[in-house]
Amino acid sequence: MTARRSKVAAIAAVGIAPLALTALSAAPAAAHGSMTDPVSRVSACFQEGPESPTSAACKAAVAASGTQAFYDWNGVNIANAAGKSKEIIPDGKLCSAGNDKYKGLDLPRADWPSSKMSGGNHTFRYKGTAPHKGSFELYITKDSYDPSKPLKWSDLEEKPFVDVADPKMENGDYVFDGKVPAKSGRHLIYSVWQRSDSPEAFYTCSDVVFGKDSGGSGSAAPAPAASAPSEQDIAAGAEKSTVEHHGHGDSDAKTGAEASEAAPAAGEDTAANQPEVNGGAEKPVAAANENLAETGGDSNTPYIAIGGAAALAIGAAAMFGTARRRTARHGR
Repeated sequence: MTARRSKVAAIAAVGIAPLALTALSAAPAAAHGSMTDPVSRVSACFQEGPESPTSAACKAAVAASGTQAFYDWNGVNIANAAGKSKEIIPDGKLCSAGNDKYKGLDLPRADWPSSKMSGGNHTFRYKGTAPHKGSFELYITKDSYDPSKPLKWSDLEEKPFVDVADPKMENGDYVFDGKVPAKSGRHLIYSVWQRSDSPEAFYTCSDVVFGKDSGGSGSAAPAPAASAPSEQDIAAGAEKSTVEHHGHGDSDAKTGAEASEAAPAAGEDTAANQPEVNGGAEKPVAAANENLAETGGDSNTPYIAIGGAAALAIGAAAMFGTARRRTARHGR
């Protein structure tokens, strides 16, 4: 009878292990995305093609950051911002969120590809490649803004002109309306997407032009129009993306003055922040919950699922060990 128990426990342990692994892989995806209307700098350069960008600004950005930053166009973030963006992102590094990987986005230039903009009502679109609940704040530069100088927090209007929580999602885009202040000439719209189910936040810089673009200071000609990446562009570039689409943020993106030194949140397994390696590169994985875009996610969910499966596996292993000890004691 003891030998039979030993066999049953062994079978249980083997059977439960895959369930534990399944629970690990089924954890909700982390948030990733970028503004596409108006088009963000990183999105515009990704659309041009990281290997052969066409605009002078994107060529300079790729020269400064390398091509990988633009294949990872949807990962400009800080994993533990927790609503403290202004405290942890230094002046001059707003567009990269203080992340050296994206430093090319901080280049002060008046010829970044831009989107036409006018004062009044505007419908904004933000591509959410791995959606979660959260709020969007959009800031615009002051009338004194000089695009040929590094962007500082003081260059932005003090209060956001758009502040919206959990906007609707249409065809993979967050869509929300806002009233744009009346401006003239070249400006920049800065977005902060702060998740409400995690301390993670995402950032974008979108260059916009009100009226006619004269090229601005230090530019000999008007900048080209910015274009957002299509679904085909995104699919084609996914093979070279190293952005983590699961867990709680890209390990590369824990940057900023204090963010790089921060420890993992209480109860968070640091292994969950490691990239999924496939041929030497992280591969985007789909969220197990197809309703995630609509409902957001509970940050406790993955830990409950993982904990339950792990507990079963550990229990089965313990049974197996106990059966073996009994067999040894009875000499059977």
